[in-house]
Amino acid sequence: MERLSKGLVSVEEAERLLRMLAVDEVSNLARLDVNRELRKGIPEIILAEGKTPEDVSEIAVKTLSGKGRVIISRADKRQIEVVKTSVPADSVLNVDDRVGMVIVKKKDFRIERTGGKIGILAAGTADIPVAEEAKIVAEEMGCEVLTAYDVGVAGIHRLFPSLKEIIEKDVDVIIAVAGREGALPSVVSGLVDVPVIGVPTSVGYGFGEKGLGALTAMLQACSLGLAVVNIDGGVAAGAVAVLIANRAAKSRKSSSQR
Repeated sequence: MERLSKGLVSVEEAERLLRMLAVDEVSNLARLDVNRELRKGIPEIILAEGKTPEDVSEIAVKTLSGKGRVIISRADKRQIEVVKTSVPADSVLNVDDRVGMVIVKKKDFRIERTGGKIGILAAGTADIPVAEEAKIVAEEMGCEVLTAYDVGVAGIHRLFPSLKEIIEKDVDVIIAVAGREGALPSVVSGLVDVPVIGVPTSVGYGFGEKGLGALTAMLQACSLGLAVVNIDGGVAAGAVAVLIANRAAKSRKSSSQR
């Protein structure tokens, strides 16, 4: 930063050096990867699943203190209640009970809009919680998100108006969430010229139950331009989409300044 203030390095070079420093420091961190957002573009997201409510709240408070914001995924009611009582009283708290996502911020924390655009499609109503996980991650990382739910292939006529609107908004990437036979991402990928991230959900029963059929179908899809995350991987899909969209937005901004 001293070299930057003296004009010895450019802003871009200073940013690169800080990212390198963040990588070096990871090995010295006992628990929290506080520099992940600087290094990778995605903050550390606390997975509450498998942790005690006390563990979740302790990690949340430490992260909030160091970074000004903490994101928690897959939290149950008890974990959410303990977090609520543990964070400072003046914190801004947002909870989505459907998906167990909790966002806690210091009152002066602000999200910087990046210009990245992400479209999110969900095949059925039961797939919405996973889609919402991706949406929350994307919005917290500064992206504009357009959503269309209940647009699965069982009534494929419902898909086209929503997909047309998303294309008109010139999104950088599309997340397509589907359970059962998992056909939606393959269909969408065959129609658009942007990357598509398929998210199989654990909706479905019988042979291929719990998302296995959807995951297999997406992995076997013949449409090019489709990548697939794990079953119910809304957070993972949101993170990948953010990296694509924010990189595209950065490139647009750089081109416009030339």
